[in-house]
Amino acid sequence: MLPELLAYGARVLPGLLLIGGCYALARGERDPLARVMALVLAFVLIRDAMTPLGFWRIGAAGAVPWLRFTDQAGVLVVFGLGTVAATVAVLRLDAGLRSLVRWGRFGPGTVVWGAGGGVLAAAPVLLLSLTTPLDGRGGAVAVALLPVLLLFSLAGNLAEEVLFRGFLQGRFEQRLDATRAALLSALLFAACHAFLASTVTDAGWPLLAFTLYEGLICAFLRVRHGVTAAALAHGIAIFLLAAGLV
Repeated sequence: MLPELLAYGARVLPGLLLIGGCYALARGERDPLARVMALVLAFVLIRDAMTPLGFWRIGAAGAVPWLRFTDQAGVLVVFGLGTVAATVAVLRLDAGLRSLVRWGRFGPGTVVWGAGGGVLAAAPVLLLSLTTPLDGRGGAVAVALLPVLLLFSLAGNLAEEVLFRGFLQGRFEQRLDATRAALLSALLFAACHAFLASTVTDAGWPLLAFTLYEGLICAFLRVRHGVTAAALAHGIAIFLLAAGLV
């Protein structure tokens, strides 16, 4: 596990240093948009660089996307906890960005809306994939890996939702009405998967269609119920798609 993580770190470090410089130079700006975009670029780099080292696989069976993560539980734990730590650090250190995040009230209703949104996002892909044998869409996943995969899915996608539905959508709502802010957040979320779909993998337009659909669900959950519900929906959707249960 350690050699793979060191190789991954060496691959992303130069880009992260450049992006970190951009973020540092923008710290004095009253408008947080430049800092938000720098963090989005950092996340996209961290996410997409997982592909060439085999930490995840993404493809499409016909017009239906599929994904699988590495079976190394330690790698998933490191990535999950690392993204949570980075998210907490940004929220603690950058008051301007922290003020953009509307978490919503955490309670049973939020959990229900979040879980429902996750099932709604994953359901079309899972139903359409039933005509393709499991081996043709990533293969089976070890039952023992599922708890770690759930932790990773919730943790990693919490970071992504803080970026897109917390910082970015929150910033848009300062200038736009809630509906336009949500639509723009969803479109940019899908657009940030363009390289993943077109150059990093061969998943193509099915991945972009799914991320737009998922982004719309999460964006409007954020409007009604806050980032917490959106993060739950995103994490549960990714878990359902990656778990190989259907």
